[in-house]
Amino acid sequence: MHLLNLGILAHVDAGKTSLTERLLHTAGVIDEIGSVDAGSTTTDTLALERQRGITIKSAVVSFPLDRVTVNLIDTPGHPDFIAEVERVLGVLDGAVLAVSAVEGVQAQTRVLMRTLRRLRIPTLIFVNKIDRRGARGDAVLRRMARRLAVPLVPMGRAAGLGTRAARFVPGLGPAALEALADHDDDLLAAYLDGGVPADRLRAALAAQTRRALVHPVYFGSAITGAGVPELTAGIERLLPTADGDPDGSLSATVFKVERGPAGEKVAYARIFSGTLRIRDRIPFGDGSEADALAGAGGQGQAVRARGAEGRGRGDRGRGEHRARDGQGSDGPTAGRSTGDRERRPAADGRPQGPAAVAGVRGQAAESHAECRAVGRVTGLSVFDGGSDVRRDSAGAGRIVKVRGLGGIRIGDALGRPRQAYGHHFAPPTLESVVVPGAGTDRRSLHLALTQLAEQDPLIGVRHDDLRRETSVSLYGEVQKEVIQATLADEYGLDVTFRETTTLCIERLVGTGHAVEFNKKDDNPFLATVGLRAEPAPPGSGVRFRLEVELGSMPYAFFKAVEDTVREALGQGLHGWPVPDCTVTMTHSGYSPRQSHAHQGFDKSMSSTGYDFRGLTPLVLTEALRRAGTLVHEPLHRFRLDAPADTLGALLPVLARLGAVPETTAARGAAVGLEGTVPAARVHELEQRLPGLTRGEGELETAFDHHAPVTRGTVPERPRTDHHPLNRKEYLLNVTRRVGD
Repeated sequence: MHLLNLGILAHVDAGKTSLTERLLHTAGVIDEIGSVDAGSTTTDTLALERQRGITIKSAVVSFPLDRVTVNLIDTPGHPDFIAEVERVLGVLDGAVLAVSAVEGVQAQTRVLMRTLRRLRIPTLIFVNKIDRRGARGDAVLRRMARRLAVPLVPMGRAAGLGTRAARFVPGLGPAALEALADHDDDLLAAYLDGGVPADRLRAALAAQTRRALVHPVYFGSAITGAGVPELTAGIERLLPTADGDPDGSLSATVFKVERGPAGEKVAYARIFSGTLRIRDRIPFGDGSEADALAGAGGQGQAVRARGAEGRGRGDRGRGEHRARDGQGSDGPTAGRSTGDRERRPAADGRPQGPAAVAGVRGQAAESHAECRAVGRVTGLSVFDGGSDVRRDSAGAGRIVKVRGLGGIRIGDALGRPRQAYGHHFAPPTLESVVVPGAGTDRRSLHLALTQLAEQDPLIGVRHDDLRRETSVSLYGEVQKEVIQATLADEYGLDVTFRETTTLCIERLVGTGHAVEFNKKDDNPFLATVGLRAEPAPPGSGVRFRLEVELGSMPYAFFKAVEDTVREALGQGLHGWPVPDCTVTMTHSGYSPRQSHAHQGFDKSMSSTGYDFRGLTPLVLTEALRRAGTLVHEPLHRFRLDAPADTLGALLPVLARLGAVPETTAARGAAVGLEGTVPAARVHELEQRLPGLTRGEGELETAFDHHAPVTRGTVPERPRTDHHPLNRKEYLLNVTRRVGD
């Protein structure tokens, strides 16, 4: 039987979880339909979900159709939990997007649809709640066409709107034919000639839906069941099933991690190829590690692996190396020694010069291969008939629960890495300090928040040892309330939160370069590090590159520099993260392992990872200072509908809040405004709107982009590091000395 991994997505309160219940009931998996209000739904298993009536964590449940077994993933609808949705998208074969026939297209609906289109995930649309008072059919369809801006294929029409007798009347009309003909010239020719056979139309519909070119639209009610049989038929006939070779090499992606009853980690993964078996020993780790380091040494070689620091150390002579004239290290003069490194065997007989470089290349590749963790699968479950069932093996296409991999993280690849785990939605734009209550131990709080971050990495736990404070990144106030309740219910920890603040970022203005040499000037570290920092496009992330030979020093020292660079970029010149830049290592050097006569290894004479971890923040900070950074604040795009006669009162308030209306459209006695507003002012705008519009205003906002702070004082974020901006203070904190 074929497999289909299906996501159910929607704006909050569009009836997504109720639709999941109805699909399970229609398939015969459950005898009685659960109620969100009563807290009896199948997929809302957390006590907090049942209390609040909202989905907080994604949940998987399976049901059979005639020829397909569907693994249905119910996702949160509230914008505060969009990160949970993001992790699911990479494992889907298809999706159903639920839209309320009463509220229509909401801000979150547009965000979800844009992302589904960008990822080319085949998607059906279900207009729910046609039995509710105020339900609209054609009006919602027109609004979807306008606001979602995607090709829609109405699969029928809704009748008896707003009554318990509301029903779905199937039938493909002219609008469906026109939408399909836009992507099929032969179909268009047949249409113009006067007729398209029904089987040809159905074949075109299935083909274009599977390619995510069009989106079939169904109407119905999850409560009464209207339209659900037709939707179920569409899921089976129109969406593509999972592919992948069960006999191929294992490749799977982890999209969820939870803790079992004994505190053990349980990973949810989609298998894309191969077969996973109980007791298998499998490698796992970040998918970005697919970029091997073997053969490194050319210009701009990227370094990505998570190597063990202790690997790759040798007794080679001290050398300080740089790329000359902006070139790589393969040229005749590139990487020339400036220390006592010579082309002669070391004391232990190891080769120097080109032979040593080749050896380190191989060593780096070996370290890279071994840096991914390896674990044994001790438990394996698949989803079947509404529950998870223990199995000895599972093949390509399956979603599985895996036990035994203690260090597993969300986004990790099992077996062969498939691709780097990407981000599809906006990052959190809020931050708040967690304040422990009376009787709450800080160590216990630290452990609890660390475990929560395993399940949701984007909450971004940030520990400030100097002030003994812990902060978390947030999408909104509801998420903050959920974290507070989770800490109380699951960990017995009483906490409060300080006022939520806006989370800014820093972007580089230009390019900056800095270098410090071993045993020169006031450098107290036994290391040479040169770094160049350059701006990168928004969303591209941090990239670390080499312009020195990978063989110029032990691989572990390169790894120490890269790890420290990535950590240090969490705090730019103003204390905010620097998320998008390229950092290139231009100089390297170290002191070899040395000792006094008849004595062991002397750290005071020989470089260690400590030297590179200590020096790198100073060099990077100076490079950032020379490049310059600008603080950027998050901006939301807003859509505001209000009575036209309130526009005069609205515009001055919008201006005072820093909002910039970009378009104004009159709609009879109403007016619609669209533009941008600083995220920090969204809450105030929401509070002011009812009074300004006699309670008739409607506001939608969603993150749009980051923009330079141009009004008022540039916001500063308290630093949690040893303050590398102040060299004397930094050295006192790190080395207890201020240099020679």
